[in-house]
Amino acid sequence: MTGFRLDGPEDAPATLLLAHGAGAAMDSPAMQAIALALAAAGLRVARFEFGYMAGRREGRRAAPPRAETLTAEYRAAVAALPPAGRLVIGGKSMGGRVASMVADAVAPAGLLCLGYPFHPPGRPEQLRTAHLATLRTRTLICQGSRDPFGTAEEVATYSLAPAIEIAWIEDGDHDLRPRKSVTGRTAAEARTALAARVAAWTRTL
Repeated sequence: MTGFRLDGPEDAPATLLLAHGAGAAMDSPAMQAIALALAAAGLRVARFEFGYMAGRREGRRAAPPRAETLTAEYRAAVAALPPAGRLVIGGKSMGGRVASMVADAVAPAGLLCLGYPFHPPGRPEQLRTAHLATLRTRTLICQGSRDPFGTAEEVATYSLAPAIEIAWIEDGDHDLRPRKSVTGRTAAEARTALAARVAAWTRTL
């Protein structure tokens, strides 16, 4: 794993440790926009990169590894992060999935998944939900209702643990962006509302 990119107040009541998705770095436009929105809502956000993504910055074009192989790196990030307030682990897409695999063992205050990849796009039969049925960690999954990795209609049929709560972003895509022509809201407005929702949830942990 790499060092941390920090945003938000140092004395925030909660710190969000966020990993990136499979194909986009921790400073991708979507990740950057979400992190800054969360920081503006009063949360401390710590982003980090898995080794394969950091290697891409040096010209090594490694394909994303299987999520299961990244759990040790996520645990290392948890251990390396200086404590500050309640710890919530999570991430964008694959990053949130990896965090969900270690959550019960790491025992954070909560788990935040931003666009959970319930299945590969176009392959709804290949579910990645088995461990979510027994997850004990308090979890908030922020999901776009038209996310090709798991729509509102699809997710409604899954067996998810009682500890999991889902915050739906109306008409949101995998980057949690709605279409203004459909919802009347810009992506920035949706992010601000989402950040407020996350901040309120962290206060219940």
